[in-house]
Amino acid sequence: MTKTFWITYDLGLKGDYAGLYTWLDTVGAKECGDSIAVFTKEYEGELVEAVKTEMLNFMTLGKTDRIYLIHLDNQTGKVKGNFVFGGRKRAAWEGYATGIHTAEEDFAQ
Repeated sequence: MTKTFWITYDLGLKGDYAGLYTWLDTVGAKECGDSIAVFTKEYEGELVEAVKTEMLNFMTLGKTDRIYLIHLDNQTGKVKGNFVFGGRKRAAWEGYATGIHTAEEDFAQ
């Protein structure tokens, strides 16, 4: 099955951008702004693992490199995001809304 993926990346100053860009070029990715791209490709099996394995054939990752993959989950029909490499860190905007009171509301997932 052919799927559309969005990928965001944060490789820092010493990241293997040449390897990442080579891989992005091989999958025919299109640029979508700073550090984000979209591509359509067919993968077999576990999607995130397939993308991860393919990327490692093209690039070397540093300890702080982060790559996030977004796609439509076939089973749930919902948009799903996963860190392929790395994980979350503190957001740059944390603390800006201090003192602003809003009603708490829960949202269905």
